[in-house]
Formats: sequence, C-alpha cells, structure tokens
Amino acid sequence: MLILAATPMGDVGDASQRLRDALGSADVVAAEDTRRTKQLASSLGVVITGRIVSFYDQVETARLPALVEAVAEGKSVLLVTDAGMPSVSDPGYRLVAACVDADLPVTCLPGPSAVTTALALSGLPVERFCFDGFVPRKQGQRRTYFQSVLAEPRAIAFFEAPHRLVACLEDAVHVLGPDRRAAVCRELTKTYEEVRRGGLGELLEWARGGVRGEITVVLEGAVAVAEEPEDLVADVETLVASGMRLKDACAQVAVGGVSKREVYEAVLAARKEQ
Repeated sequence: MLILAATPMGDVGDASQRLRDALGSADVVAAEDTRRTKQLASSLGVVITGRIVSFYDQVETARLPALVEAVAEGKSVLLVTDAGMPSVSDPGYRLVAACVDADLPVTCLPGPSAVTTALALSGLPVERFCFDGFVPRKQGQRRTYFQSVLAEPRAIAFFEAPHRLVACLEDAVHVLGPDRRAAVCRELTKTYEEVRRGGLGELLEWARGGVRGEITVVLEGAVAVAEEPEDLVADVETLVASGMRLKDACAQVAVGGVSKREVYEAVLAARKEQ
C-alpha cells in the first residue's frame, strides 16, 4: 500500500515509532529530498533497506506511474517530505489521488504538522479553522485575498516566507486593520522556536526588526457584528410571505447575537405600527 508519513519539523524526538518502522521496512521510500531523509534515518538509528527515490515538485508527475505500479504489485511505498505531513503544501496529493483512482490502499502515519502546532500555540479560538497554504506573493492579489477573508468567522492558518512577512503583514493591516489578533509562529519545534501574539499592527512593528526561519501565521476569525432585531423584520416577512411559519422564519434569520425571541417581538411590534 501507499503509506504517507509525517516527519519531524525540527526535533527528531518527534518521530513516531511507526515512522521508524516504516523507514526500515518499506520496499520503496519516495522522499522530497533523499539526502534529508537519509539523514533523518541515520539520526533515528534506522537503516533504509528499500529503494529510495526522489519525489519533489518538479518530478512528481513523472514518478507517479512507477510508484503506483509498485503499490499495485503489492509493495509498500512510503512517502515522506522534508518536514511535516505529505500533501499539506508539500508533494503527495497527486500520488494519493492516483492510488485512489486505481483502487489501491492508502494509509497515513500521523505526526508533526506546522498547521496544527501553530493553531494550538496561537492562543486564539481555533475550534473552527481553515488552512490557506501560502498567501499570494504579489501585493494586489494578496490584498484581494485578505479582503476575501475579512468576514471569515474561522481562524485562518497560512504559511509565509520570512522575506515576505513584513509586506504580508502590511497588507493584512491595510485590509483587516491593526487590531485583528494574530500569531506569528516561527521555527516550530526547533531550537529557536518563537511565537509572537498580538494585533496585526503590533506584529508588523516586531517583524520590521527582521525575522528568520519557517513561518506559520494564524489569524483570529472575524467577530460577528450583532444585528439589531428591527433590521431583520423585512427578512422575516419575506420568508412568511413565501409560506414559512413566523416562528420558523424568526429562527432562520436570527444571527449575529440576536435571539429568535427578539426577532419575533420586533416583527410583532412592526405589525402593530402598520
């Protein structure tokens, strides 16, 4: 089968026993960087006995047929990237899709992920979140992106290169405002791990002093602005006119901190004034 395996982001102590076993027993090891994977195996005291092949962005498509064929022949193919989980902003998706299309078994050895680690460390509400990979590099596209998440209620995690962090935060401040809370997490699990939390404006001033390393940013979800019950009366009456019961209509439009009872009373009050 195809085995996806998360690898340590920095501290080799985060490697699972299942990863160690798979590295030592897989028939084929497909690695984003074969040198780094060999170094990881050496650090873990594991000898890779299977065939090791490179599997990075530029050769991913070309490698697919041989790897899918290996799985079809009953071999175990282990897919690893330089750090974290394959297919999460790393090679892997196409190989998984190809195996799924061929009705071949795929499994995953869970482990380190910069996304979930940053979310946990952010200090922000992350019960619901979305992950957007790398934000656009060009200013216009980047501002359009931030505009698209202006009202997003979920926390948002994304990656950013250190040399673009200041420009990214400048555009975030321009669109989202300096007070939108966020966390910038860098070098997670490594010696110089650092998490900065605060408003976007505050984080921008800090970033201007220079930031290095691999970076994950977490943005707080937008806080819903409470509606006034009176503003929802027209929506309720439209639903009622279409055949919906009044109480059901009030329940459907009650959003932004307004209760359905408040909406119901506002509708009755408006009808009395007519």
